[in-house]
Amino acid sequence: MTYFFETYGCQMNKAESASLEQLLIARGWTASDTPESADMAIINTCSVRATAENRIFGRLGWFSALKAVRSGSKDAKNASFPDAAREFASGRPPLTLVVTGCMAERLLDSLQKQYPVIDYVVGNFQKQHFQDIIDAVEQQRAPFVVDEEPVYSFAPVSWEPGAFTAFVPIMHGCNNFCTYCIVPYVRGREVSRSPADILSELDQLSAHNVREITLLGQNVNSYRWDCNAETGAAETGDSAVDFPALVQLIADHLRKTASPIGWVRFMSSHPKDLSDRLIDVIAREPVLCRHIHLPVQHGSSDVLRRMNRRYTREQYLDLVSRIRTKLPDASLTTDILIGFPGENDADFEQTVSLMESVRYQAAYMYYYNPREGTPAAEYDGQIPLETKKSRLKRIIDMQLEITRAETAKRLGSTVKVLAESVSRDNPGELLGKTEQDERVVFAAPRSCIGTFVQVLLVELTGNTIRGIVK
Repeated sequence: MTYFFETYGCQMNKAESASLEQLLIARGWTASDTPESADMAIINTCSVRATAENRIFGRLGWFSALKAVRSGSKDAKNASFPDAAREFASGRPPLTLVVTGCMAERLLDSLQKQYPVIDYVVGNFQKQHFQDIIDAVEQQRAPFVVDEEPVYSFAPVSWEPGAFTAFVPIMHGCNNFCTYCIVPYVRGREVSRSPADILSELDQLSAHNVREITLLGQNVNSYRWDCNAETGAAETGDSAVDFPALVQLIADHLRKTASPIGWVRFMSSHPKDLSDRLIDVIAREPVLCRHIHLPVQHGSSDVLRRMNRRYTREQYLDLVSRIRTKLPDASLTTDILIGFPGENDADFEQTVSLMESVRYQAAYMYYYNPREGTPAAEYDGQIPLETKKSRLKRIIDMQLEITRAETAKRLGSTVKVLAESVSRDNPGELLGKTEQDERVVFAAPRSCIGTFVQVLLVELTGNTIRGIVK
């Protein structure tokens, strides 16, 4: 039987889709290139922004038409569907449609009523039931109601077959309740994964010659595992493992096992929880990448207070200073949210000046959209859309200039690059990334893909660094 995935949103969703794909492959299923020919389509959804949900609603309308055509129902003639796709899909067996992820969790009770073509709505605390869903599809049984479990269940491995990079979830959920954010409501409270399970997954990834891993969590810095003899206390000597202890444990384990994993990244970090101990571990362990994604969200202490970020502008800048002192070669990236309710011109200029001061390598910038069910959606002082758009454009333009200027400083240096793929613009060149998460194009044989190479950075064309293999 065949499956098709559509995954939206964060890296955690990508990791969870990869683990579900591993489950299907183990059951003998194969991937389909298109949903028109799949036996089961799985949409892994996102709820962080309204735009993501609106896009998924549009796709559900498309899948409604596809299911009508596949089943030959009376609605098939009226379904809005291209003729070529209709001919390809007609007469095929019925399609099982599964919707999972954060949107499924948020709309658990209403989504299937709104879109009855959905066979299964699987929230974030129901994913352990996918074995039962696969059983039902294979045995052509009618869909059943999936029970919700009180505790999040981690998959044993999250890896795409053949990939040399992998996401490794280490925790799930969030306890911070930023006033604009839906994540705590759809991902639940923080749950940490045992160090033993994490190291076991790393061993599996090493056996598949994976070169780079990214440790994932909504806030990795709040990771904490209370140990016993079976779960890592003997290795750490402590009764509990926090995030600095975990990354030290990982670095030690990779060294002891002579793992091919050469880079370890992590995301996301909450500034209030990133400690000097973690900075010290990164400074002494070469396997830990000199790249920290440190979401600031805003440059005004007053706006940060209303966002419930629990740090001030001054505290954030002090943290940046400590990072730069101990990790002078580290790159910093961030998230910035413009147009939060009550943001005035002075608040906005505080964000501009903070960006000029920190000089991020890159930034993910967006304007505020109210999310139903969050406190900020009820705040007074909602900002007009045109104001939000103009402010966003200004910081995007500024960040592009900063990125280019900071990247130009790196020209002339020789750096370690992970060759990732063939360049889309020139099949004779490869695309790779540096430890600092910069993209580099260079001429090299395709056999280099999936390996580390030393590259001299020689030229900046647009936003692309060009290099020469040393």
